[in-house]
Amino acid sequence: MIRPSTFSIVAFDPGLPAWGVAVASKFPAVGAVVPWAVAGAGAVATQALANTTYGPRGLELLSSGIPALEAIALMLSGDEERDQRQVGMVDARGGSATYTGAACFEWAGGTSSEGVAVQGNILSGPGVVEEMYGAFRDSNASFPDRLLEALHAGEAAGGDRRGRQSAALLVVKPRGGYGGFNDRWLDYRVDDHSDPLTQLGHLVKLHELYFGESPAHDRLVIANSTAEALQKIMARLGYYQGEINGSYDESSREALRHFIGNENFEDRSDIEEGMIDRPVFEFLVEKFLE
Repeated sequence: MIRPSTFSIVAFDPGLPAWGVAVASKFPAVGAVVPWAVAGAGAVATQALANTTYGPRGLELLSSGIPALEAIALMLSGDEERDQRQVGMVDARGGSATYTGAACFEWAGGTSSEGVAVQGNILSGPGVVEEMYGAFRDSNASFPDRLLEALHAGEAAGGDRRGRQSAALLVVKPRGGYGGFNDRWLDYRVDDHSDPLTQLGHLVKLHELYFGESPAHDRLVIANSTAEALQKIMARLGYYQGEINGSYDESSREALRHFIGNENFEDRSDIEEGMIDRPVFEFLVEKFLE
């Protein structure tokens, strides 16, 4: 049986609250195997000779209020191949635990403290786990970016000694999914690529672009030079046939409604009020005018 050589971080952010798993591996589609999370319950990474039942079963145990350390012990107790398993877990309150079976391929190990568990197998050495832990602990970035920074730190420290192939990021928070209908705030995977972490970071930036929210001071009124730039873009793409004059008139508004809809930026603009988030405006200018 193939053993995915893997390094991962499982963590909790009490301020949001949110739970997340970030993972990279010399294994195809690692995101389909390792990361599991449910808002209000916790998160699990199951790897090495991965037992994927650890995902749903671990979350079921956590959702019943069982702490992470005890939940891992319960899962291992009935597993005859536990010496070949590796698992990290955080519970609903940030309790954490990591386990590495004695038969996992070297280098294999992990570390955990309140709100975070880091683990890996077939690594270049213990520095991978240590650097991941330090990067997450010391970062002031957003929670998803802290998880990504941990992966990059692990790779810089040597990462998976067999190479790179896939990576994934799963972050959940209550009503964090599209439209608030589920808890999947970010769920991105790079299944097969020579540089999966760079590609994963690109996907996370796109998520922020499409689904982020700018503060009031970073919203632009669609008028004058802003309106003129949008008119130029829309004229070039065939949405607008009027004069390029920087006036947000009815024809400009109607053209922008179609343009923004086709580009999927409805959540980052207010057509009726004539407002657009600065990051989206800058993205559109760079993409279509520069």
